[in-house]
Amino acid sequence: MAPKITFDLKARDGKARTGVISTPRGDIRTPAFMPVGTAATVKAMMPESVRETGADILLGNTYHLMLRPTAERIDRLGGLHKFMNWDRPILTDSGGFQVMSLAGLRKLTEKGVTFKSHIDGSKHELTPERSMEIQRLLGSDIVMCFDECPALPATRDRIAESMRLSMRWAERSKQAFGDRPGHALFGIMQGGLEQDLREESAEALKNIGFDGYAVGGLAVGEGQEAMFDCLDYAPDMLPEDKPRYLMGVGKPDDIVGAVARGIDMMDCVLPSRSGRTGQAFTRHGVVNIKNARHADDPRPLDENCSCPACSKYSRAYLHHVFRSNEMISGMLLTWHNLHYFQDIMAGMREAIAAGTFETWQKDFHDQRAQGDIEPL
Repeated sequence: MAPKITFDLKARDGKARTGVISTPRGDIRTPAFMPVGTAATVKAMMPESVRETGADILLGNTYHLMLRPTAERIDRLGGLHKFMNWDRPILTDSGGFQVMSLAGLRKLTEKGVTFKSHIDGSKHELTPERSMEIQRLLGSDIVMCFDECPALPATRDRIAESMRLSMRWAERSKQAFGDRPGHALFGIMQGGLEQDLREESAEALKNIGFDGYAVGGLAVGEGQEAMFDCLDYAPDMLPEDKPRYLMGVGKPDDIVGAVARGIDMMDCVLPSRSGRTGQAFTRHGVVNIKNARHADDPRPLDENCSCPACSKYSRAYLHHVFRSNEMISGMLLTWHNLHYFQDIMAGMREAIAAGTFETWQKDFHDQRAQGDIEPL
């Protein structure tokens, strides 16, 4: 019998927590940042390079993979892990968010969503049952319930109606998921910025019972202050002994603020997307490598970083390859950004375990407030 996925909380400091999610494919140290491998690849990175940055788990995308190359094809070829050469845990999202944000004409009913592919206009239907089937074919270790995520701002009635539909879909997702030892199913809390709707959603999910719980429907345009206000109470509504995942977040200070409020897992396209557009996240804030001030600068991007971009190349070189549209630019900057995000996670895990999280947070914010090093 395949071993179960378990969560072991090791330490807390205030609301911040550190622990380990154990899976048959390896341990996930929390707080964990999951790089996004939308189409079975973290853009501009080799899987072994992603692992070298310190990532324990990747995120794959149900919507994109079901359209191309299709879940059935990936299954025939041995599953997503083998297909993309990543032998560690993978979490797949349910496809709900992308259907809402990317698909062409779509029709929402109690049964599910019918939509047109953004690739070729072909027609598809995604239901809780189909989402579970796709994620089973992909072979992901952590499966997300199929939900509907309304874009904010929305009226309270629209948020309530959407949340209740998502809870009915959560029930159907659980039934369709069935008994799959070695794989976990996470429920997704919805309810916008309405505290009572979040509470209602959390109660519904706890009654169904999941292996982990996500806070969904944030980082959709509400701003950091509103998101943090919601996170001041939302994670506390979820079971203490299960992982809590904040979907689609975020910038370095979003991540630190979320962990301070009791979140264990996060994912975001930001480190890779920013890397491809010449933006580097460093201890001293964001650096735009395209700026002319870097053209003659022999110094590294961040002298405290051990990634290849910082240990082997100068700002002048990174500026040059970006301006020349060379592929290596996106590769090096993405590697640096992912490395820096994993450094933040490792720093937080250490500080929470040592009971020094508050001091760590202060140092983190103070360093970033200094801004980038002076131009030469």
